[in-house]
Amino acid sequence: MLDIILEPLTYQFMLRGLLAAVMVGVVCASVGTYVVLRGMAFFGDALAHAILPGVAVGYLLSGGGQGAIFWTSLATAIAAAIGIGGISKGSSVKEDTAIGIVFAAMFALGIALISSIRSYAVDLVHFLFGNVLGVSTGDLWLTGIFSAVVLLTIVIFYKEFLVLSFDPVLAATLRLPATWLNYLLLILIAMAIVVSLQTVGVTLMVAMLITPPAAAQLLTRRLPSMMVLGAIIGAFSGIAGLYFSFYFSIASGAAIVLVCTVIFALAFLFAPEKGWVTRRMASKT
Repeated sequence: MLDIILEPLTYQFMLRGLLAAVMVGVVCASVGTYVVLRGMAFFGDALAHAILPGVAVGYLLSGGGQGAIFWTSLATAIAAAIGIGGISKGSSVKEDTAIGIVFAAMFALGIALISSIRSYAVDLVHFLFGNVLGVSTGDLWLTGIFSAVVLLTIVIFYKEFLVLSFDPVLAATLRLPATWLNYLLLILIAMAIVVSLQTVGVTLMVAMLITPPAAAQLLTRRLPSMMVLGAIIGAFSGIAGLYFSFYFSIASGAAIVLVCTVIFALAFLFAPEKGWVTRRMASKT
């Protein structure tokens, strides 16, 4: 057993991948707590796919350089988040409609740009499905810096986000800048999504936002506990998923998401108070 644990750690790419997966798991679960509480799963999914034009533009500008792709993806994600917020707040268009419009337009633009790259099938597949084992030292620095910015912002505005999530009427009574805080939260979600781009890819990153905090919500009632437990689940899923990927030769991003899903399924069935099996057994006694 000790050899199974230690052998992957002899490879530098595994050490970098594990560190990246842990950071992504923590930051996505922390931001994802608000996504789950506010019912913003569709927004997270849409934003994850809306960064595709940024990936394509970064690739075209740099020929595949990770740094350029990160920055163009970040700019695209923030622009999409603000665009969705602006359309839904500044008109009679509902938020889910605005999300659908922006999501479809950005995704179509991304596909159009990618189709113009003749070698995209090989070079861009990692951005669609993740390539955490290809994380470089520079990628780790970018992930660490932006993860720290997201987490620090959540700590600073914890009380404000808490009030907005549970009692918008109280937020208005306290005269909190609700519009500005909502935009800030959208930007934090965008940053978390871009941070997780290389780890789980465009197609799977929404799972890192939703599944760990959803599992934590079944196991605890308090927001701080939910956030911490979600971060632990996200980090553990990253580590366990990479080990499964290493030993069973499966895609790392998919392995991480599957571990998250198994944990959620166990919580859904056996959570002390909210689990389906637990409630069925309690009803029979």
